[in-house]
Amino acid sequence: MTDTDGNLHLIVMGTGPFGVPMFRRLLESGRPIAALVTQPDRPRHGRSVAPRNPMRELAEQHEIEVFAPESINTPEAHAKLVECNADLLVVCDYGQILSRATLAATRLGGINLHGSLLPKYRGAAPIQWAIYRGETETGVSVLHITPQLDAGPVIVQLRTPIGPAETAAQLEPRLAELGAAAVESALTELEVHEITSAVVQEPALASKAPRLKKSDGLVDWGRSAAAIFNQVRAFTPWPKSYTFWQPPSGQPLRLILEEVAPLPPGEAASPGSILTTDKELIVACGEGRLAIPRLQPAGKRVLSTAEFLRGYPVRSGQVFCDGVAGAGP
Repeated sequence: MTDTDGNLHLIVMGTGPFGVPMFRRLLESGRPIAALVTQPDRPRHGRSVAPRNPMRELAEQHEIEVFAPESINTPEAHAKLVECNADLLVVCDYGQILSRATLAATRLGGINLHGSLLPKYRGAAPIQWAIYRGETETGVSVLHITPQLDAGPVIVQLRTPIGPAETAAQLEPRLAELGAAAVESALTELEVHEITSAVVQEPALASKAPRLKKSDGLVDWGRSAAAIFNQVRAFTPWPKSYTFWQPPSGQPLRLILEEVAPLPPGEAASPGSILTTDKELIVACGEGRLAIPRLQPAGKRVLSTAEFLRGYPVRSGQVFCDGVAGAGP
């Protein structure tokens, strides 16, 4: 069912900020949107208030019905979707995998906006893992949704370079805006043809981008300085990249690496060895060295190297470790 202007009737599905530019673009286009489907408000661990949901806020500002089922793949949720009498699900950063029955609730199934150049980086954290792996280019893909995660035929794909020092926090909003344009192009094609000339993904080229865990941030000093630099960029703002320093007594101290800079190889030293503490903090890596201009001791504010060295008895020859008490010399 399309309106008199040929626009498809849509149900938007999304929760996180990555989908906001897309949702805003759809609202500005005048396309009929029957509802927003989003995740229920849930307080995070240790907090009494749920984090803000920017997709819900935008829907409420435009008086669009909001539907937030615990699971979208139940008969009750399917009935609600069918009741909307929509043509297409438009999904981005929603947080649930859609079953075949869910996709069948609209005439044309669903499309999804994904933050990578599929088939590379299928999964929940494509932006972070692309930076972590040292990619110099990424982009967005709009694909037909199939039961296999991020594996459907690609309708539209747009590319952009990754800046040499760009963090995930900087890249994500750029890709979100690029994604809004990509979804608009995909919808225009669907409104004209309905059956598009989508490109089937090559399974042999697929790679995974699993959801991030806090433990992913632990630095392996056996990796190269360039690789650790990419890790710090990739895991900003979460889970951050961190190491541990063993003080003369007590438990290892967790140190978040707020800013690092790769340096060329210097004197031979074991990975993780602290090479100098004379106004700067330089650490040996598996290949090259890493300068740490800013870092954050656990429970403290972010410190410059000079501030950190005034407050903690770090010495050349000590070794950053994995957090096991007594690790290192």
